[in-house]
Amino acid sequence: MERTPLGIILNGVTGRMGLRQHLIRSILAIREDGGLPLRDGTVLWPEPVLVGRSESKLRTLAEQHGLTDWTTDLDGALARPDVQVYFDAQVTSARVKALRTAIEAGKHIYTEKPVAESLAEAVDLAREADAAGIKHGVVQDKLYLPGLQKLLRLVRGGFFGQILSVRGEFGYWVFEGDWQAAQRPSWNYRAADGGGITLDMFPHWHYVLEQIFGPVRSVTARSVTHVDRRWDEAGEPYAATADDAVYGWFELDGGIIAQINSSWAVRVNRDELVEFQVDGTHGSAVAGLHHCRIQPRAATPKPVWDPDVPTAQRFRDQWQQVPDNEVFVNGFRAQWEQFLRYVAEDGPYTGDLWAGARGVQVAELGLQSSREGRRLEIPELDR
Repeated sequence: MERTPLGIILNGVTGRMGLRQHLIRSILAIREDGGLPLRDGTVLWPEPVLVGRSESKLRTLAEQHGLTDWTTDLDGALARPDVQVYFDAQVTSARVKALRTAIEAGKHIYTEKPVAESLAEAVDLAREADAAGIKHGVVQDKLYLPGLQKLLRLVRGGFFGQILSVRGEFGYWVFEGDWQAAQRPSWNYRAADGGGITLDMFPHWHYVLEQIFGPVRSVTARSVTHVDRRWDEAGEPYAATADDAVYGWFELDGGIIAQINSSWAVRVNRDELVEFQVDGTHGSAVAGLHHCRIQPRAATPKPVWDPDVPTAQRFRDQWQQVPDNEVFVNGFRAQWEQFLRYVAEDGPYTGDLWAGARGVQVAELGLQSSREGRRLEIPELDR
């Protein structure tokens, strides 16, 4: 079968997410399975070009995975005619400059979120990409989680009747770094380096709400720094200046109310690290990373409040598991395949830089809401 090579710059793959999810579990996994079949009978073959700042890290990484094409010279890589796509998984503060350079070089853009630290920068990038006539996309991996795929199936099938509310809980305890190493890099907790959970997670929650339930019309939020002293990768203490928790309230079309808590200072007492409960007139569901449980109207129990008598009902046992009914591939890979088909054969794609800008918008308005203590409408973006 004929192979069609596609050169892809992967910038930032020495980081945890860029390495594990984008390089190993997406691009290399596609190659290990023989490439990506296209409609015309050919196979798209990703040719990764690893880019980063550390020559030693890149060399070691390339050797570990049988790759030979790597460089610390981003401009040189972007000048190559055999490279068509630029992907960015760098720290947020370095993203805008690199994306703008790639757009000027005429490369198609695929990037981690948030696309920028400010809405103005995000909108400028989207406009520049449109003007350049390139294709562009933003990572929206949460949509491809098995649990949320099942939830989307329920929404499209009319299971809920009228959807009333969405309640989300995300997070876990990130160790401070003194007596146990932190699970996240220290820049996440420094505002000057683009850290903060609001900017990190609100873009995720925006596209989840927007694409599963409907447009988000307003936001009310409280962003806080619960742990203000942490220790970095070298064991040195530093002031944690970025927010490590945000409590959000969103109003959607149709009167749907969504409440989502995100925290790196919470201990987990739920089945998965993220869970969403959706309540509707005809049924409810609880979806996590993998599972999705439902309770239809006809099977809803009838609790009676009596604080003097211990309840005998086992409420968790009153829910039914939604079956998989399909094989779910890694969510990052699933979206990579969708984006590559968009580039190669103009397949359908909705998660562009404008979607990324809307995510930055809701994060920016969430931070403003927290500072001012008020509800803020989310206006349409001016293209």
